[in-house]
Amino acid sequence: MKTLSNAELASFCGQLALILRSGISVTEGLSIMLDDAPTGSGRELLQELLRCLETGGTLHEAIESAGCFPPYLCSMLELGEQSGCLDDAMQSLSTYYRREDELAKSIKSAVAYPLVMLGMMVVVMLVLIVKVLPVFNQVFQQLGAGLTGVSGAVLRMGDALSRYSVVFIIAAAVLAAACAALFLSPGGRAWLRRFSTRFFATKKLSEMIACGRFASGMHMALCSGLNIDQGLELVSRLVEHPTVGQKVERVRQMVAEGGSLSDAISETELFSGIYARMINIGVKTGSTDEVLYQISLRYDEEIEQRMAAAVSKLEPTLVALLSVAVGMILLSVMLPLMGIMANIG
Repeated sequence: MKTLSNAELASFCGQLALILRSGISVTEGLSIMLDDAPTGSGRELLQELLRCLETGGTLHEAIESAGCFPPYLCSMLELGEQSGCLDDAMQSLSTYYRREDELAKSIKSAVAYPLVMLGMMVVVMLVLIVKVLPVFNQVFQQLGAGLTGVSGAVLRMGDALSRYSVVFIIAAAVLAAACAALFLSPGGRAWLRRFSTRFFATKKLSEMIACGRFASGMHMALCSGLNIDQGLELVSRLVEHPTVGQKVERVRQMVAEGGSLSDAISETELFSGIYARMINIGVKTGSTDEVLYQISLRYDEEIEQRMAAAVSKLEPTLVALLSVAVGMILLSVMLPLMGIMANIG
């Protein structure tokens, strides 16, 4: 069974948290969820979890055996069962995966618009090259001339596209399949994440996303009854950014050696100055979990603002590039045509 999406994980954890806080046992709660579940993979998953629980297994054992839940969720559930705070752990997990889903949707929407604009640019240029320029070329030939320079080169390109259209269609299909595999397969997504950590345009944004996940994960861990050492051990599995991951590991080592969380974060520069001072205040006042939650929210706001700013700059840039390209092609055709018409007149 495939791994559940963030939205599905948030829904599952939220429903189970509500049931547990109502005083209903896990087995009865899953039975209630099964009664309301439609036919499909979700219903089969609930049936599998129930079978494991009815044979004497615990919830985290049933979820681990299902194979479609992330390891972090399984570890949090195990600790929630051991500490007697399973309902709090489920609610924290629901909040965490809901925020992860919202972040993923924001990134997808920010990327989708530029891709649509690029697709429109390609279509307009292809129509101009393949359909419009040959018409102008026929007019020039009737007037005893022909397209030269930029327009001539573009016309020859259009002729090649028309002549070998099957080859280009196959190449485009292969490229589309490769892109789909890149975006949809786990290996492809892992490569994209690594690329985003190195590419100059996404390096800072990728680092902010990793820091926001660290803050959100630590908030969830502390709210679920874990101490700082346990929280750092679990949350280190969430951070996939290499640089941020090294900083988190260094923070974990410093805390294990007896240092405070605020000093470790300040020394490793895991958070920026103001966020590091907020952590220091949170540790002193005993509200570290609440401060981490506020930091995660601020990171989310900054990420959304950066993506919105990037899209707002990219839109006019793409429009300008399309306008310039179309204008240059048309001018390279119209100016010689006007000169010929003036000589005839």
